[in-house]
Amino acid sequence: MSFGYYLRSCAGLMAAAIFACGSPNLRAASATTADDTQPSGPPVHAVLTSPPNVPPPTNRKKPAKVIVELEVREVEKEISEGVRYTFWTFGGTVPGSFIRVRQGDTVEFHLKNHPDNKMPHNIDLHGVVGPGGGAASSFTAPGHESQFSFKAMNQGIYVYHCATAPVGMHVGNGMYGLMLVEPPEGLAPVDHEYYVMQGDFYTVGKYREKGLQTFDMQKAIDEKPTYVVFNGSEGALIGDHALTAKVGERVRLFIGNGGPNLVSSFHVIGEIFDRVWYEGGVHYQQNVQTTLIPSGGAAIAEFKAIVPGSFVMVDHSIFRAFNKGALAILKVSGAENKLVYSGKEVDSVYLGDKAKDLRVVSQATAAAQQGTLTLEQQVKAGESLFSGTCSVCHQPNGKGLEGVFPPLAGSDLLAKDPHRAQQIVLNGLSGPITVNGKTFNSVMPPMSQLNDDELANILTYVTHSWGNSGYRYSAAELAETRKKTARPPGAAE
Repeated sequence: MSFGYYLRSCAGLMAAAIFACGSPNLRAASATTADDTQPSGPPVHAVLTSPPNVPPPTNRKKPAKVIVELEVREVEKEISEGVRYTFWTFGGTVPGSFIRVRQGDTVEFHLKNHPDNKMPHNIDLHGVVGPGGGAASSFTAPGHESQFSFKAMNQGIYVYHCATAPVGMHVGNGMYGLMLVEPPEGLAPVDHEYYVMQGDFYTVGKYREKGLQTFDMQKAIDEKPTYVVFNGSEGALIGDHALTAKVGERVRLFIGNGGPNLVSSFHVIGEIFDRVWYEGGVHYQQNVQTTLIPSGGAAIAEFKAIVPGSFVMVDHSIFRAFNKGALAILKVSGAENKLVYSGKEVDSVYLGDKAKDLRVVSQATAAAQQGTLTLEQQVKAGESLFSGTCSVCHQPNGKGLEGVFPPLAGSDLLAKDPHRAQQIVLNGLSGPITVNGKTFNSVMPPMSQLNDDELANILTYVTHSWGNSGYRYSAAELAETRKKTARPPGAAE
């Protein structure tokens, strides 16, 4: 017997043994496919929820006929404080309504397009086995309704989205959501389930430019988003809208990425996921720090809250978090555990200006546009922006750090030439500088990514605080300085 024949024989015996015993992967794969059981009992109307809420478990032992009724609404909402955008939505929210069914269910899907809408829409559900995921069966004009049925064959967490041409524009305007197909035995009980979905948005105006913004097709094609946010806006999951839990409770996150372009590097600062069902399938990884979620993909992450505090959720492609909006908060309350963590709260370091109420900023901008901006409004807006943008280095009291960051309080540099401050914030400053008779040597990056009115408000707050000269800056003044500032290619605009 040749050696080659011996190897082939061994391989055949091993394959037979594996087939007879059943490999774990094969068992897992077969467990994801629904059997041919017919729906039992009366039809069930699916409970749909708006983000970040999740419908209750189905708690059904057998498959059922499930009726889903979902309405498309084109609605104008805030994407950032003082910034309006016309979203195209499933159910009136971004992301769309959360759909929860059981593996083996027969789903009767009704898609309604509100008569006030201007565009036709449809739906592609990634959890549907069939061409287009339902898209061809659900093309719906304004004022009309479409109906089709499908069997929920595979357990997992699945994205759905609009697939009407131009597909990218429909998705880029917020037309996506998640559908959970529970396994027959259901999911293990947890204390909280939350629905979080990332999306990238493309506006004609720059980041945080106030007023109603429109979709920018060229930016979308170039994959250069103005905003990257969770649940449709910068403020969706911070402040009073933050997710909550208590020490000792288990949290399950259903995390989606609507795209239309970017891959998400999802991370919760200060937490480690006990388990992540990556790509929304049946397998999980343990002790995960950051999980990749592709555009049009989803994942399930679980962890136990061990210590209290504010846990910041971000896309760890980190400029998206701090300069485009991909930031959310989970507030955990309860007793400290100093054996695990000392307990110092550092919200402001990570939250930046989002730790403050930014309504005063948009109010100041609106007043400036109307020509009614008061000094008090400008100072309050500047204080809110300063707290997140400047206070970590220059300190909340404006005294700076000895030898490193110069003081803004009682600054002779500001008193001598208030126009110099404009050049510094727009161009940055590197190397030794003397302020109040002392030398400081550090680097200040240019703050040119901020709008002219934001910079004017910050500088006005500084010059009207801590014994300074009281010079008042205007957005027009900053715009003129910006126009005269020469920058190398690729520098911030």
